[in-house]
Parts: sequence; C-alpha cells; structure tokens
Amino acid sequence: MLNLIGGIDHQTEGKIMFDDVELNNLNEEELTEYRRKNIGFIFQEYNLIPILNVRENIILPLNLDGKEADNDYLDEILDLLEIKQKISAFPNQLSGGQQQRVAIARALISKPKVILADEPTGNLDQRNSQNIMELFVQMNKKFNQTIIMITHNLELTKYCDRVIRILDGQIVEDKKNEK
Repeated sequence: MLNLIGGIDHQTEGKIMFDDVELNNLNEEELTEYRRKNIGFIFQEYNLIPILNVRENIILPLNLDGKEADNDYLDEILDLLEIKQKISAFPNQLSGGQQQRVAIARALISKPKVILADEPTGNLDQRNSQNIMELFVQMNKKFNQTIIMITHNLELTKYCDRVIRILDGQIVEDKKNEK
C-alpha cells in the first residue's frame, strides 16, 4: 500500500490522488519528482549507506536533487532525534534505534508533506519502539507532517490520530483515536 501511495507501484484499479493530482496520469519522470517533493520514506530496514557517515546519509536525498542542506533545519532534526553527537559516525557504529533515527532524519530532511513508514519499529525493542512513536507524535506537531504508518503491532496505534485496519485488502475498521 505504501508503494502505491509513494508512486513506486501502480494500482490495478481505482485512483490514487495526491493534492488533486492523479498519480497514474504521471510519467516516470513526473513520479520521481512527485516522490522527491512530497514523500519521505522510512523503511523497516534502515537502508543506510555503510560508507557514508550519519550526516551524509541524512542529506543524501538533497544531494541527489542537487540541493544544499539547510544546516539550521538539520540541527533542529538532529536535536529532536537526539543524534547530533553521532553526526560523524558510520552506520556500523550505531545501535538499531540510532540507525532508525538516522533513517527518520533522512526522510525529514527534504521537508516532505507526507512520511510513509513501513513497520518503522519492526526491528526495535519495546523501549525504542515507544521512543520512535513518541518522536512521530512530536514530528507531526512540530513539522505538521502527515505520517502514514504500516504496523502489525496494535499497541502502537495508541499514538495515532486515526487508525485504519485492513484485512485481506478490505478496510475493516476506520476510527479516530481520542487523546
């Protein structure tokens, strides 16, 4: 589902609309531009580049777009994610929780409208999972970003404003959480 929303896969029926644009009407170049401008991806596997340090991994999407990093914004993200002291470290020098925070920072750096998170806590212990979910709540408030998350851990849904449960491709529940 996240691949459909992110414009990576194509749907077999129906439409996917984003800001009044129908994604299946876009060619590959336009889809790439759409992803770069609008979507930040967070995967279950961190997908960090082993030969790049934390800073280089985070700003990689900007480099691919030929853009410079906004160092004030980068510092703000690093502070929020509590990884500023690891800026020169390489992925193999980080814990799983720290690697996930770097992946989150990379998703945030280009200021996307939507973050798509695929099992973002799947490889983390309970404490780190809760920390990541609390970060998502803060990110949503601080940066006003929509976060669409796939999880099999129903305990994590308490952090979400809205929960849509899908079973065998069908929506079986759509509810707003009261906080």
